[in-house]
Amino acid sequence: MKKIKRIEIDVNKCTGCRACEAVCSAYHYSPKFSLINSARSRIRIISDEENDLYVPVLAGPYTEAECDGRRSYSINGEKYDECLFCPASCPSRDLFREPDSGIPLKCDLCGDPPPPEGPLCVYWCKDDALIYVEREEEGEEKNKEDEKEKALEYLIEKYGLAEIRESLNRKSKV
Repeated sequence: MKKIKRIEIDVNKCTGCRACEAVCSAYHYSPKFSLINSARSRIRIISDEENDLYVPVLAGPYTEAECDGRRSYSINGEKYDECLFCPASCPSRDLFREPDSGIPLKCDLCGDPPPPEGPLCVYWCKDDALIYVEREEEGEEKNKEDEKEKALEYLIEKYGLAEIRESLNRKSKV
């Protein structure tokens, strides 16, 4: 059995306050909570204020290829490009990328384990548009070591081993 942890989104309850974006970006800044910059957030509110539509989108996994689908959706009579609501970081857009380094961002539920009250975006969402869910499901649990190895391979390929070592040395002295 593996434990599935995720954030469910109720679009009908989102008011577009962006508290989730602010707390996420502050939590993921170093040192924690020292700066709010929505470009560092792992959640974004896609908004169409004229039509009172607010859609929270969580950063998903990085994909090396652009998708071939360019469908559009009709919501309350308005047309929207599906790329707008996509959670992936891909070569064709910079929505979920670290602004300084370009490294793809992915929601990490504020760590493992998450804070006792759940991910901070859920805790600070006073409209209950974000709901933290944990359940057990059949299957094998993901190997976190494989994920780390994949991330390191990406960084080494992009920046080179020497630059990564130098960055790690600087970070370890902070």
